[in-house]
Amino acid sequence: MSASAAEATGTAQAPDTPRRTRTKIDKALIVNPIIAVVGLAAVFAYAAVQGLDDVERSVINAEELGRRLWEHLLLTGLSTLVVIVVAIPAGVALSRPGAGRVQRPVLAFAGFMQALPAFGVIVLLAFSPLGLGLPTAVVALAIAALLPVLTNTVVGLQQVDRALIEAARGIGMSARQTLFRVELPLATPVMVAGVRVALVLNVGTAALATYIGAGGLGEPIKGMLELGRPTGTLVAAAIVAALALIVDWLAGLAEYAVRRNAG
Repeated sequence: MSASAAEATGTAQAPDTPRRTRTKIDKALIVNPIIAVVGLAAVFAYAAVQGLDDVERSVINAEELGRRLWEHLLLTGLSTLVVIVVAIPAGVALSRPGAGRVQRPVLAFAGFMQALPAFGVIVLLAFSPLGLGLPTAVVALAIAALLPVLTNTVVGLQQVDRALIEAARGIGMSARQTLFRVELPLATPVMVAGVRVALVLNVGTAALATYIGAGGLGEPIKGMLELGRPTGTLVAAAIVAALALIVDWLAGLAEYAVRRNAG
């Protein structure tokens, strides 16, 4: 179809399609930080109008929140690192042709572990030899966020065109070289999407780590709830929600960059 015919019939030309897709993705990446900033500003404005008493101000202040934010980021970062270190090699192993018999049972077990209530897993692990504190929280968060990375690694590798793999083997690449030079680079966008999901899950679930003495932004939420301070609880919870949106936005930027380079 010619350009004039396309204009006459109102049909979009093929070259315009990628441009519209990129614009849509760009707009989607802008939404999260706007919601986070506007929502957090609205909550702080509400708290200013309501007024905070001395107890609330002792928890809802820059120094205390900064310390809890650092603990929260540490919990999230370490647990996500554990997920990556465990889930990606496991996903690679499960994606190999010889692992067909164990793939479904392992993925089903990982799904079962994620379906368990995160709070219950955290508390149960506190009674293990790990005891209370940061290590237990990191392990519990890793268990809760393992499935997305594991599944996406398997799916991403299995979606690689077999013709490309056979071509790589045909020019003399070993199985290892084909994996690292062909399969993993092509599967990376799908794997990054799984890591993004794991990050956001860990940001939210890390708020529960306070119940086993691991700190984080769950500490001010727990304290305000126990003291019956709804305004302070709202402010602390809004900070966690805003952090989740910001982390999702940053991970989305990374995912978009990887997909764009892969394309």
